[in-house]
Parts: sequence; C-alpha cells; structure tokens
Amino acid sequence: MGKRIDRHQVEQHIHNVDVINWFTDSHPVNAVGMGGRARRVTGDQYDYFSVDYEMENGIHMLSMCRQVDGCINNVSEFIVGTKGSTNCANTIYGPDGQVVWTFETGEEEEEDSGPNSPYVQEHIDLITHIREDKPINEAAGTAVTTLTAIMGRTAAYTGKQVTWDEMMSSEMVLKPAELGDAEPDAYAFGKIDFGQFPVPVAGTAKS
Repeated sequence: MGKRIDRHQVEQHIHNVDVINWFTDSHPVNAVGMGGRARRVTGDQYDYFSVDYEMENGIHMLSMCRQVDGCINNVSEFIVGTKGSTNCANTIYGPDGQVVWTFETGEEEEEDSGPNSPYVQEHIDLITHIREDKPINEAAGTAVTTLTAIMGRTAAYTGKQVTWDEMMSSEMVLKPAELGDAEPDAYAFGKIDFGQFPVPVAGTAKS
C-alpha cells in the first residue's frame, strides 16, 4: 500500500463504525468494500464508500458513507436482530416493527443539545470523572475502531478482502513522501504536494 493521506472513511465515518463495535463488544475479522469518485476533483480520496464487515461470530456490518453535495444526508446506525431492532439511540422495535421501548426525553428537547443528548452526556461523564479523580481511558477502543475504519478503506481501495490480522501486521505508510523513507517514524506539519498521491484504482497492483 503506497503513501496516502487519510480521508472521510477514517476521520468522519469512523464514529458510526465505533457505535457498532461498541454494541457488539467486538471488531470485524475481515472486510470487503467498494467506492469511487462521483464528483470529487481534489486529493486522492474516494467520495463514497460501501464496506461489508464480518465479525468473528458471523454478524455483518454494512457500512456506507459519502461526501457528495446535493444528496440526502443521513448520519445514523441501525441494528437488526432475530428478536427485534434498534436505532442505537433511543428506541427498540419488536419483530413486527412496533415500538417496545423508548427513552423518554423532555418536552421540546433538542436532539443534539438537550439534557439527554449523547453529545452533552459525554461531556458530563468526562467532567465527572475529572472531578472525582477516576480516570476514564478510551484509548484501546479508539485504536480498535480506527483500525476497523482503515481496514474498510483499504478493502475499498484495493478491491480485496482484507483481514484484521493483515491490518495488524501491515507495513502501510501514511506519512507524506516529503519526509523521506529514511525517516520511517517521522511526522511533521508543513506543505504537502497532493499531486504525489494517485487516486486508488481497485484491482490494480498500485492500489
């Protein structure tokens, strides 16, 4: 895998992938994906991805994302099981689609700013742990989800089935070429010539 700068599959859609990893308390063992450039004309990244992740117990996660103007926007997760389904936010549905449980919110509560908003709650948890001197460490989960997202992106760019073990032992380099191969662990801020990054073509040796 050549040198490449991360794009939205890893830095934006990763949050949705993280939700499923958290719900299943696991991570995928392999991934098959696809994607492309519908309208993007800058950089080397795709502007849409679709990845099928398979967990160790056979559960599949269909992960889709895109950054294309003029299209419907939908940032969400949905889990379907044999006994029902959930929107991973506040509602559980039975097999017939009827609501069997919902998290009650306050009247006229804003989804992203009310007292029961997850974006508010995560800050409450953080501040509470600081005040009570009870460190909360999410580093391991963050690392696992980051590799999950990279695995999906790699599967789409290469057109191959990519396994978790392959990603764990990968020698893929993400740093800009300007830093030179003589400095394998060096990263630095500065100008980057984006012309050095060819657009990935699935199924080719250079992907």
